[in-house]
Amino acid sequence: MQHIIDRFISYVKVDTESDPNSETTPSTKKQLVLANMLVEELKSIGMTDVTIDENGYVMATLESNVDHQVPVIGFVSHYDTTPDFTGANVNPQIIPNYDGSDIVLNAEQNIVLSPSYFKDLLMYKGQTLITTDGTTLLGADDKAGITEIVTAMEYLIANPEIKHGKIRVGFTPDEEIGRGAHKFDVEKFGAEWAYTMDGSQVGELEYENFNAAGAKITFKGKSVHPGYAKGKMINSMLIANDFINQLPKDEIPQETKGYEGFFHVTHLDGSIEETVLELIIRDHSSMKFKERKQLIHDITKKINKKFAKQFGEDIAIAEVSDQYYNMKEKVKPVMHIVDIAAEAMNQIGVKPLIKAIRGGTDGCQLSYKGLPCPNIFAGGHNFHGKYEYVPVESIQKATDVIVKIAELTAKPNFGLK
Repeated sequence: MQHIIDRFISYVKVDTESDPNSETTPSTKKQLVLANMLVEELKSIGMTDVTIDENGYVMATLESNVDHQVPVIGFVSHYDTTPDFTGANVNPQIIPNYDGSDIVLNAEQNIVLSPSYFKDLLMYKGQTLITTDGTTLLGADDKAGITEIVTAMEYLIANPEIKHGKIRVGFTPDEEIGRGAHKFDVEKFGAEWAYTMDGSQVGELEYENFNAAGAKITFKGKSVHPGYAKGKMINSMLIANDFINQLPKDEIPQETKGYEGFFHVTHLDGSIEETVLELIIRDHSSMKFKERKQLIHDITKKINKKFAKQFGEDIAIAEVSDQYYNMKEKVKPVMHIVDIAAEAMNQIGVKPLIKAIRGGTDGCQLSYKGLPCPNIFAGGHNFHGKYEYVPVESIQKATDVIVKIAELTAKPNFGLK
């Protein structure tokens, strides 16, 4: 347990926040600090063919220890953290034998992690939790996944009696800004299929995710003296507000669950002369996904028509771009890869929770690049904020799942009945 804690903490203490406004890969140079640390660690535990390319993608190999043909499988995690909340100067707190009560993250600022609000905490009574100090995120998304993969590879190397085929591991930058798989070399990786270790609670096993798009709408306005603005001023901020009000009121993240899609306003910045609205569009259904994107264009056209005579040109310009698609289309033809993961969980005493991801992982894009890639739990909760935490026992269970998948895949019938 202490080995896992030490490894995880060594990762989260490195600031790897990505930057959506950067055009480089990785989007921030500081991500390479952890990437290069991982390269040296993979070499030190005995992995072979350890590489890092010019874009910060780390790959390594654990060679097969069986003499029959076994599919090459892979495990993937990302090392960046979200730009939504600071990941600098992370100061993890260790809560041994959690008793189910409130956890004071920061007494000075009265920041409390409470099971009265975060009810999932009660599932981990008696376990060791790693939390934030209330001023940063933790980074379990996805440094817990990295910890699990490295620890599992180290365990397999130290226990050669556990038979396995060739295993490839990959660590990626910029997943949190939707670019984690953009420059991932699937051919170089050379796996038949892979798993991202990027889910939340113990047992999660996911092969469905949102179809995702981003939208940027720029609104133009006209500024004149407010005392003489009658019939002349056009306040772009008010037009943007009108646009938002034309979106379905109950189709927002806080009002949806399961397979329900949504529109989510992520950024609004403006003045009278110009306002920029950014939002994301999510839906599991490809048909509804198209309809949501069309609604953005329809509202834009409606606004432009309303102001055509007064403004003289389009007052609103919408840019909608796809980000990733539902991996279900690529995984369904090879469902045995999900079955193996579920069987691995069953064999170590974890009940598989097969459900759709209300988000995305690198596996979404990788599946469409020719590497089918379901998602497995990494164990953390409350990602992207100061209330993030991870039970150490969950990291251990995810590590055990990786080891068991490797073992099952090395059997001639893939370990399935």
